[in-house]
Amino acid sequence: MMTEPPRLRTLIVDDEPLARERLRTLLGDYSDIELIGECEDGPAAVEAIARERPDLVFLDVQMPELTGFQVLERLESTPPGVIFVTAYDQYAIRAFDVHALDYLLKPFDRERFERALARARSNARDAGRRAELRRQLRALLDEAADHRAGPGRLVIRGRGRIHFVALEDIEYMEAAGNYVRIHSGEDTHLLRETLTRMVERLPAGEFVRVSRSAIVRIDQIDQLKPRGHGRYLIGMRSGASVGSGRSYADNVARLLDA
Repeated sequence: MMTEPPRLRTLIVDDEPLARERLRTLLGDYSDIELIGECEDGPAAVEAIARERPDLVFLDVQMPELTGFQVLERLESTPPGVIFVTAYDQYAIRAFDVHALDYLLKPFDRERFERALARARSNARDAGRRAELRRQLRALLDEAADHRAGPGRLVIRGRGRIHFVALEDIEYMEAAGNYVRIHSGEDTHLLRETLTRMVERLPAGEFVRVSRSAIVRIDQIDQLKPRGHGRYLIGMRSGASVGSGRSYADNVARLLDA
């Protein structure tokens, strides 16, 4: 008598409620899938993966706080099988194709979902293939880290168009909830990102965080006006002013020593 294969313990990670609902509905049609939970942000995903040890994770790439790549980088144990879920992103899609890792491009249809899931189920039951996928995943994460370290521009989507903003044109950035407001010349752009995440993406030596809510481009600084208690009013070349925070005094002090 043949025994049924074990069910795949599956976790959904996506910051969009409708996206999670869509995946939950599609997975409900498969008797060999056991949905063990959902996460709406990266830090919760890191905890859930470490705690639950899922066989398969549907992992959103673009999330505030931690991206899907960063979630996997923070895992101390062997990463699970992963199907990446992403909105259009040239870099991510090229990387997935190069490293032969499966992804779902939003919005995806049932047929594309079924192909990705079938491949994941097959891989989960093939020990040799699992080892190869772990190697490919490691290569992807290494490439993603290199990509974040020195991008030449930011890609900003909004209101039916895509803006490409060169880093050298950025004057300063301000936190705006789960967004960052980017000041570039006379233009401002909103990027769905946190300021902490932006610090990780920006090349060292070109930008400095001066407060909980601001990052400035170093070569755009015109003057520093002491305000007492380790704080400064930073005058930019455009005439704009950015206040520094007391807890970031060391960052500003390094500018004075340069």
